[in-house]
Amino acid sequence: MGLFATLAYSDGRWSSGRPTAVPFLLVDVHDSDIATVDYRFADATGGRFFLGYEPRVYFEQPDAAPPVDAAAEAAGFARWVREAADRDVEADAAQRLLAAPDGARPDDEVVEETVDRLVALAGLPPV
Repeated sequence: MGLFATLAYSDGRWSSGRPTAVPFLLVDVHDSDIATVDYRFADATGGRFFLGYEPRVYFEQPDAAPPVDAAAEAAGFARWVREAADRDVEADAAQRLLAAPDGARPDDEVVEETVDRLVALAGLPPV
């Protein structure tokens, strides 16, 4: 069985469960195959994307939700990193880590590896 965990980055640190402040980054890992990543800015706007597989692909329900707009979410995440972590990140570098909307197999064996790569890209402390 894979990892199931919810991790939150807020107030400059990681914690289990829900974030303690805004802005935050929330990572919910499902069975080491999917990570749902929610990011929120200080004004509570934000976005969501997936690492590993999109749930609609993983659960074989392609019509359950539209594909994630990976370019828009990567740009949103890059902006979040600038505002929350005071670091410049290329949106293209972030987009390469996102789940492929077409369901292509991820590069990493387990999604936790991709989470680590995303966290390092953002310049956040390791999970």
